[in-house]
Amino acid sequence: RYLQEYAALGTGGGIYHFRDQILSGGAEAFFVLNADVCSEFPLQEMLEFRQQHGNMHSFVILGTTANRTQALNYGCIVANTDTQEVQHYVEKPSTFVSEIINCGIYLFTPTIFQHIGEVFQRNQQELVLEESSNGWQRAEVIRLEQDVFTALAGSGKLYVYKTDGFWSQIKSAGSAIYASRLYLNQYSKSHPERLAQNKPGGPVIRGNVYIHPTASIDSTAVLGPNVSIGEGVTVGAGVRVRESIVLHGASLHDHTCVLNTIVGWDSTIGRWARVEGTPSDPNPNDPYAKIDSETLFRDGRLTPSITILGCSVTIPAEVVILNSIVLPHKELSRSYKNQIIL
Repeated sequence: RYLQEYAALGTGGGIYHFRDQILSGGAEAFFVLNADVCSEFPLQEMLEFRQQHGNMHSFVILGTTANRTQALNYGCIVANTDTQEVQHYVEKPSTFVSEIINCGIYLFTPTIFQHIGEVFQRNQQELVLEESSNGWQRAEVIRLEQDVFTALAGSGKLYVYKTDGFWSQIKSAGSAIYASRLYLNQYSKSHPERLAQNKPGGPVIRGNVYIHPTASIDSTAVLGPNVSIGEGVTVGAGVRVRESIVLHGASLHDHTCVLNTIVGWDSTIGRWARVEGTPSDPNPNDPYAKIDSETLFRDGRLTPSITILGCSVTIPAEVVILNSIVLPHKELSRSYKNQIIL
């Protein structure tokens, strides 16, 4: 079911508002997952961890390790090294607190609503409407991280399950290319049959590549690494695709070059065109580095990032599109560089 807030209620206020619907099935526990993250999602492991730690009313946060600098951009968790009980929680601290960060994936029991309800009652008692730095704010606006986790830390009710598997935020469309790489790499270990293989008479496959069974790929095309080809896509002769996602119905005509790009569905790239972006990957030499949340503009200019073609975009033959964002239903007539094309 899709439950929509009547107003932005915060990460805790939203689930509190719909608590009756969430509990209507009589669940003993339930997961809450932020939508802007990619991960292995070790949900079964979190369930087993909760059975081994704490009690039937304890809650579990999925945590991972970040480097000391980037940890400041996340919720930081200080836990008992033996029991993994959360002793201290700070959301985006100004100074270093811990290298263990909150992944935005939680395992709750229905008793979480008692704790959220206490915050709600306290907010109502203080002021139903209070003027904050963001303007007028409702008492129903409750943040799980700052309002609930901070209070629960040290109470023996909150635990962290640390994962060594992959995890990343997806704060921009460009993050999807990095997320795709993480998932394709996971497939190569757990479901290698999902990935394309080099076969006689087929395209050249380099690294991890997914090709939908309905896609038509010329045998002279070269794909990969980190390429995902969607349903009904057509890839012509001599095409080179690398570090890109090509969504359903798109057509890449002969000898096009597509690098670090998301090609929207039903888009067309003409012959000998080059569509290229700039990756914003984390530091490959730091195993704990995370992808940075780049702003769209820096110093009044568009930040170089991956190129994004919206749906039904037409790129003419023999042009270059570099570090640009093209909104849907645009038919371009020339080359573009570092632009948002409205």
